[in-house]
Amino acid sequence: MPSLLLPDLRVAPLPYHDLLPLRATDALDMVVIHCTELPDLATAREYGEKALYPSGTGNSGHFYIDRDGSVHQYVAPDRSAHHVRGLNAQSIGIELVNSGRYPAWFDSRRQQMHEAYPEAQIASLLRLLHALCARYPSLRRIAGHDELDLEQVPATDNAQVTVPRKRDPGPLFPWDTVLATLSLVRDTTPRPR
Repeated sequence: MPSLLLPDLRVAPLPYHDLLPLRATDALDMVVIHCTELPDLATAREYGEKALYPSGTGNSGHFYIDRDGSVHQYVAPDRSAHHVRGLNAQSIGIELVNSGRYPAWFDSRRQQMHEAYPEAQIASLLRLLHALCARYPSLRRIAGHDELDLEQVPATDNAQVTVPRKRDPGPLFPWDTVLATLSLVRDTTPRPR
């Protein structure tokens, strides 16, 4: 059955999908861009399937875009996924497969993000964003996870040093390309923990 958003969308709900809270989609007003900071889509799926909360749910975005441009939906937009502190109820999370700082996320000597985002991945992101804006006209804002969550944590190699808890999508994400074709406004207002 083709998706209402994209005809080639691969829908594969997480095992705990139906435990995630339902929400009114007319209250959606933000898209948050993430990168998985993991080596591949299979590992991202594995992480997403882990139940971390008393509710039996875990951390996950709504959509995942692999390096080849394939788009996967793990959580329906009418459910709140756990992807960004304080904004889950009103936002859609899109995860781009990218190694980021993997596997030493919090090592102060390895905070650079070196993997560029492939053209196919960004093209699919733009298709998805346009489809989401058409389907959910209340969407007005877009932000990177790193712009919303500014928490610093002790570095794993030196507890006297702190590093960003979140750096995704990171400095190599092509914001200019993405914003050039959208009516969404970039919102970089950090949110409290």
